[in-house]
Amino acid sequence: MAPASKGDKVKVHYTGTFKENGEVFDSSRDGEPLEFVLGEGMVIAGFEGAVLGLNPGESVSVEIAPEDGYGHYNEQLAFEVRREQLPPEVEPELNMMLEVRTEEGEAAYVTVTEVNDETVTLDGNHPLADKVLKFDVELVEIV
Repeated sequence: MAPASKGDKVKVHYTGTFKENGEVFDSSRDGEPLEFVLGEGMVIAGFEGAVLGLNPGESVSVEIAPEDGYGHYNEQLAFEVRREQLPPEVEPELNMMLEVRTEEGEAAYVTVTEVNDETVTLDGNHPLADKVLKFDVELVEIV
């Protein structure tokens, strides 16, 4: 069988850790493998690049810089809103994820990073922005 290439649907097991301290932030090892199509942008570029060229049963360890991961932290994506701008049923708590609408009407997700009596700070950066990530990836199957 040919190695994994663009257009292939693949199944992989992975463990993701932070380069700085080795802490595991995500893993598929206790569940089903992750399934995605190479070349469709379904996973971050660095992860996809690690899978390209692998044969089923092969493993690789890869370090992924922010440019090929979740990007660099963008200060402009963190903003403060008055509490009354939130829906009345939402009681904001630190690290809570909320869905908001962009000016174009598209859904975006933000994290609550600060709460006080009058305002709430929301951050639209991905929680893994600015992080150097390490992934141990095993190609389980080309479907």
